[in-house]
Amino acid sequence: MGTLAIRPPRITRVLPDSIAAEVGFEPGDALVSINRQRPRDLIDYRFLCADEVLVLEVLDGRGKTHHLTVEKDIDEDLGLEFETALFDGLMQCNNACPFCFIDQQPPGKRNSLYLKDDDYRLSFLYGSYLTLTNLLPQEWERISQLRLSPLYVSVHATEPDLRCRLLKNPRAGQILNQLAWFQAQRLQLHAQVVVCPGLNDGEHLTRTLEDLANFHQGEMATVISVAVVPVGLTRFRPSEDQLSPVTQAQAEAVIDQVEELQSQFYQRWGSRFTWLADEWFLIARRPLPQASAYEDYPQIGNGVGSIRQFLEDFQRSAQRYLPGVVTPPRSLTWVVGNAVETAFQPVVDRLNQVEGLRVNLAALASDYWGREITVTGLLTGHDLLLGLADRPLGQALLVPALMLKPSDSGDYQDSCFLDDRRVAEVSQSLKCPILVVEDTDALVKTCAGVPLSSATTASYGQAGYWTPT
Repeated sequence: MGTLAIRPPRITRVLPDSIAAEVGFEPGDALVSINRQRPRDLIDYRFLCADEVLVLEVLDGRGKTHHLTVEKDIDEDLGLEFETALFDGLMQCNNACPFCFIDQQPPGKRNSLYLKDDDYRLSFLYGSYLTLTNLLPQEWERISQLRLSPLYVSVHATEPDLRCRLLKNPRAGQILNQLAWFQAQRLQLHAQVVVCPGLNDGEHLTRTLEDLANFHQGEMATVISVAVVPVGLTRFRPSEDQLSPVTQAQAEAVIDQVEELQSQFYQRWGSRFTWLADEWFLIARRPLPQASAYEDYPQIGNGVGSIRQFLEDFQRSAQRYLPGVVTPPRSLTWVVGNAVETAFQPVVDRLNQVEGLRVNLAALASDYWGREITVTGLLTGHDLLLGLADRPLGQALLVPALMLKPSDSGDYQDSCFLDDRRVAEVSQSLKCPILVVEDTDALVKTCAGVPLSSATTASYGQAGYWTPT
């Protein structure tokens, strides 16, 4: 369960001008206890640090123990960052969902890719989804006592037998009782439903969304929002599963079904409550909803409205940073998944209105995952090497940061794609510098020639090969 042993969390960074820097903390130190209590995780750390007087036990990098007393304003942060948010280990998933992406990866990659996160603490801290099937009574009590809300819950189906079959776990059928517990505790959650054709679609999907809607009414909504997501399959999935990818006709049917329910919910509450992931519209080859349809983007982290938000953000970035002329002239290649090719074409057209600038869109499918329609975040180094080898790339390659796992050094040259190929390796093989862009501001500034930090550029050859002006 991950609660058997608490390891003193190792400090990776001490923020400048912080309390921790003032009293002499250094990276490599470990925090043993706060006011004689050993924090289990980042939640405990933040809770214990809320006091005005802290008695800290610290183990330095040489193994020597120190005891410090710190006086500070209440809720003032110490200024420490740790190598992990969980000091007692990760609570891993005990389900066997046939659509689990972790089980659809090739063997032999870094260990972290095979960890099945089902930890309520990461859900609270970072918005990762959990199933609620592995929580012991003391964990439910802790959620209540610390008011850990909102959490993010993978529901998939509310019919007990169906959810048990989907998760392959006899405890999965308790979901409605668990939602009632959240309601009684006045705690909130966001939900997701991964739709598998032939399993939990059709009337099962309608029942699930209507059941969840019952927890959205009253003085305070328990279920704040629901994301409906199409199942994602790769060529590495177990051969015995009976799943099939979503077809265009199925995507169209789900869109029609959910949009009808959205209309009903909007009439009742003035909110659509349930949202479709962008992939549905890409698969169905339908236009994306307008920005207003996503309200306050409650499921943006689940790929719901992220493309529309990107397009809106790009318009603002272009107005602020895009010049009329770029000198000297430059030619760039922008890599994206082929799922967004049509949606992003207006962005490319706008960039190419700038005199002296030429941006070519390289919309790739993933050979690595075996997916004909691929979102940008799933492209790997293998896919770039295969898809770009014979193309003229211009002066540099633009790669979205969401393709990469950040490196410990913070330098994008050391970052890895999902297949563990380093950015610098791919740049070297393609004989082209790679510029990593984190958002629309970075995209526009890079195209306009605004200098970026060295951490954003993974260059091939001499540093002067690509020189922003």
